Amino acid sequence: MAEGPGARILVIKLGALGDFVQALGPFAAIRRHHGAAEGAHITLLTTGPYADFAAATGYFDAVWTDGRPGALDVGKWLDLRRRLRRGGFRRVYDLQTSGRSSFFLRLFWPGPYPEWSGVARGCSHPHANPRRDFLHTLDRQAEQLRVAGIAHVPAPDLSRIGADTARFGLPDRYALLVPGGARHRPAKRWPADRFGALARWFAGQGIEPVVLGTAAEGGVVDAVRAACAEARTLAGETDLADIVRLARGAVCAVGNDTGPMHLIAAAGCPCVVLYSHESDPALCAQRGPDVTIVRRERLADLSEEEVANAVKVRRPSLTGR
Repeated sequence: MAEGPGARILVIKLGALGDFVQALGPFAAIRRHHGAAEGAHITLLTTGPYADFAAATGYFDAVWTDGRPGALDVGKWLDLRRRLRRGGFRRVYDLQTSGRSSFFLRLFWPGPYPEWSGVARGCSHPHANPRRDFLHTLDRQAEQLRVAGIAHVPAPDLSRIGADTARFGLPDRYALLVPGGARHRPAKRWPADRFGALARWFAGQGIEPVVLGTAAEGGVVDAVRAACAEARTLAGETDLADIVRLARGAVCAVGNDTGPMHLIAAAGCPCVVLYSHESDPALCAQRGPDVTIVRRERLADLSEEEVANAVKVRRPSLTGR
C-alpha cells in the first residue's frame, strides 16, 4: 500500500496550461487522500512554466521541473532516471497519461517499481476504460483516481492563489479579453477585429476592456487596440497568479479556447468561451461556476453581437474587489 507514515508520492503533470488547471482538483484529492498518512511527502514532476504556480497551491512538498528532456538528450534522461529511482516513491499518479509520461515507468528498471496510476503498460492501477479519450478531462481524471482508490475529486480551487494587481491601476469595472491562442491552430481564434468591436461595446457600457496575452501575441493584441483605443493591454505583463486575481475582480471575461480561460473560469469570473470545429467542449471545456460556451464551425462566422448577447456582467459588489 502507498499509504502509511513517510509515504513518498509522485504526481506527474507536465502541461499545457488548460490541462494543468484542470488537474487542480486531482491534486487536491491526492493531497487529502495521502494527508491521512502522517509525514506523507508529495512531489510534482512538471515543467518550468508551472513551477511557481504549483508551489503556491500548497498541494506539494516539492516541485521538480525536469519532466520533459529532449528526445536525444541522453544526459538529461539519465539524470531524470537517477532522480526518480532515488526518490523512494511508493506510488505515482501519472495525470499526463501521454506516451512520454508512461515511459517514465520504464525508467525504474530493473526495479523496484512503484505503484502506478495511469495508462503505462503493466502498471499496478491502470485506467483501462477503452473510452477514456471520449471523457471530459475532469471526468477522465476522476475515474482514473477512483481506480486508484480515491473516491472524490473536487472542482479546481484557486483560493490559495493570490497576487497584488493594484499596480495595474484598473477601474472598478473592467472586462477581460483573451484574443490569443495556439499559433499553430489559427482556426481556434475569433478574428481580432471582432474582439476590437466587442471591446468598443464594453467601453460603451462604461466597462474598461483589458486585453490579456503573452508578449508573443503582440500582433493580435495590437489589432484589438487598433480597433478600440479605450482597450487596455496587459500582454506580457501578467503571470498565472495575476490572471487569477484579475479574474476575481473582473465583471466578466470573453476569450478563445485557450489556457488562460481555464484559469479565469476556475476563479469564478462569468465568462464566455468561443469554440470552433478545432476543439470539442464536451472533452475539454472550461469549467467554473458561470461559464458560457459559444460554438461555431468557423469562428469567422460568429458576430460580435452574438457574443455580446451571451455576456453576463456581474455587479461590482460581487467581484470581491
